[in-house]
Amino acid sequence: MREKKGYVSFVLHAHLPFIHHPESDDYLEESWLYEAISETYIPLLTNFQKLVDEGVNFRITMSMTPPLLSMLDNKLLQRKYIKYLKKLIELSEKEIKRTKADARLNKLSKYYFDRYSNDLHLFKDVYKCNLIEAFKHFQDIGVLEIITCRSNSWLFSYFIC
Repeated sequence: MREKKGYVSFVLHAHLPFIHHPESDDYLEESWLYEAISETYIPLLTNFQKLVDEGVNFRITMSMTPPLLSMLDNKLLQRKYIKYLKKLIELSEKEIKRTKADARLNKLSKYYFDRYSNDLHLFKDVYKCNLIEAFKHFQDIGVLEIITCRSNSWLFSYFIC
């Protein structure tokens, strides 16, 4: 008896609650967005590009919600993210000097310096502060299908189409 083949589909879900405080330079909850950019969205984009460069045939479905897209498109939040990265780079530089006598900690400090410096380079120079367009690129070449939630879908259409 021949077994039936099936498909498994994993859908990545990208969402954050809308948090934006133009009245404050350093609002704690905005760091959720900055951490998500550095720890999720930039690594996803980097790995999508790596798979494309290596000729790997892949397909990913990813939802991106209107609140997230609105924050990613916000010029003030983009500038605040750059400022956030520069602070982390400065801190990691200080840690490299402070930990020079401890090889293990010094290596970790250098890792974070390199990581945040790379995030800054990718965000500013490669993606031109526009992660939405970066994701759209992968949609346009057919490896990423971007979907959204039912509510406020008009806003999603505005950003992606």
